[in-house]
Amino acid sequence: MPFHDTVSTPARLTATATVKLPRLALLLVGLIYILAGLFFRDPWKTDDVAGLATMLTALHEGGKAWLLPQIGSLAYAQDGPLITWVGAFCIWAFAPVFELFTHDSLDAAIIASRLPNFLWFGLLTASVWYGSYLLGRRPEPQPLALPFGGEPTVRDYGRMIADAALLLIVATVGIVWRMHETSEVPALIAFQALAFYSVARMLDHPASGSISLGLALAAAFLTRGWIGALPIMLGVLFVFTPRSVLWREKKWLIVTVALCTTLILLWWIPAQRLGEYWTQQWVLWNTSSFTWPHLGEMLNVFRDLPWFLWPTWPLALLSIWRWRDWLHAPHILIPLMFTIWPLVVMLCLVDAFEPEYALMAVPTAVLAAFSLPTLRRGVVNSLDWFAIMCFSLTSATVWLGWIALQTGWPEQISKNIALQTRGYVVFISWPAVLIALAGTLAWVALVRWRLHAKPAELWRGTVLSAGGLIVTWLLLVTLWMPALDYVRSYRTVSAQLSQALADHVGPGECVRTHGVGIGQRASFLVFNGINFSYDRDCNLVLQQTSPDKLREGSAAYSDTGKVLWVGKRGPDRHEIFRLLRLRKP
Repeated sequence: MPFHDTVSTPARLTATATVKLPRLALLLVGLIYILAGLFFRDPWKTDDVAGLATMLTALHEGGKAWLLPQIGSLAYAQDGPLITWVGAFCIWAFAPVFELFTHDSLDAAIIASRLPNFLWFGLLTASVWYGSYLLGRRPEPQPLALPFGGEPTVRDYGRMIADAALLLIVATVGIVWRMHETSEVPALIAFQALAFYSVARMLDHPASGSISLGLALAAAFLTRGWIGALPIMLGVLFVFTPRSVLWREKKWLIVTVALCTTLILLWWIPAQRLGEYWTQQWVLWNTSSFTWPHLGEMLNVFRDLPWFLWPTWPLALLSIWRWRDWLHAPHILIPLMFTIWPLVVMLCLVDAFEPEYALMAVPTAVLAAFSLPTLRRGVVNSLDWFAIMCFSLTSATVWLGWIALQTGWPEQISKNIALQTRGYVVFISWPAVLIALAGTLAWVALVRWRLHAKPAELWRGTVLSAGGLIVTWLLLVTLWMPALDYVRSYRTVSAQLSQALADHVGPGECVRTHGVGIGQRASFLVFNGINFSYDRDCNLVLQQTSPDKLREGSAAYSDTGKVLWVGKRGPDRHEIFRLLRLRKP
């Protein structure tokens, strides 16, 4: 007898709770989410501008820079080449079109480099929706049959779960900025979502599921190496346990492994031949990133993860508890393994942070979606009220901060903002203000709909959470974008450095760096094409240091270098650049 026939399901639901969410509403949510903050801004350090720098280097340098990501002359040997390929192709194909409107080749390239984000977001949302739908329409998660009927149909129930999972991934706080970067993070999240869908697809179509799974795993490896691919691979492996219904399809993993290995070797073999130093550094980066778990790192992970995965992680934990007798059922086992193994690998990394946290966003959203049918009406209503209060407060805070920036009132808030935006010239962009007002009114309308219509649909809470986060994000990237660009962009200081180099670098001279970070190096390359040498005989040095070290006289070359130029970003209190000419020995 099947297990689901011997244990009572915790899901209790009526057909009215699974009324179809309008497809237009889902499409609108997705479009606003990905469009807000994607364009009309500079690339910011570190991952955002580093990804763009590898794309521009591949286009300008050609050759092995296509196989081996580079930031100018720097071997960027920590990720794979996939996002470089896709981004560079988009710049090559579409930047000339955008240049007709921007009249600036750099701005056109920046716009074109962000077009892949539509691909990654589309792959993410489609995979999450269809994967959750496939799991939601299986017999195991179906709600308890009511004595006189009225329970939802299998199709309506699966669609409701899929809609909720999609809205919950959109509502996840930690990935909202990352999904708008020209970095490996949005691609990696998308390929993990594709792997999740592929495993769910293998339940009824193992052949096509195994093929798409092989593509997803290879793509994850070519995006972020072992750091990105290993958690997904382990999650897939442990889904195929003897007690899982997928166990009988384990033979199809041969197809997955063969396809994945072939695609990886098609890159690795020529990469090793063309760039032995690069591949050695890549291996060193991947191996040295793993270590035995340390208490301090574990505490950092468990401190940061709750805010990053808000609001899905409490619902995901509740889902595991409510479905604890069904842990080997596909709708719990698959997302659970995709959650556990990224966490385990994360605890074994030297410095886990948001790119690694991002691999928990998709599975926790899916688990959270399966908790909804198990919740009592009072709990669901409480979650609705919490979403309303939380995102109304965040929206009001964004508006209040902007008012303080523009008017100087409230005084204390204005002073705190002024410390972070020193040198910023305040101005009002009325089109941005109008968009922000429209977003605020849309949030008010959504709250009014919840309070007055009193909808019975179970997806109402996820709509409120997704809508609230999107409105808050929209307010940030409209009202605050000029100030954020001023604080986080290196465009101005890069232009100053470019002029200083033009004034002081003579024919045949080269410039090397001292202490310059990857993000800063990538910024100088992107904005002004500044590439640095590794020749130790260069007498010109660009140094990155801190004002404190300069005051103490402890900065390198303080006694042996002539200062030709000093610059920094206006509001930055911890970072300063010096162009030095060293005395010849």
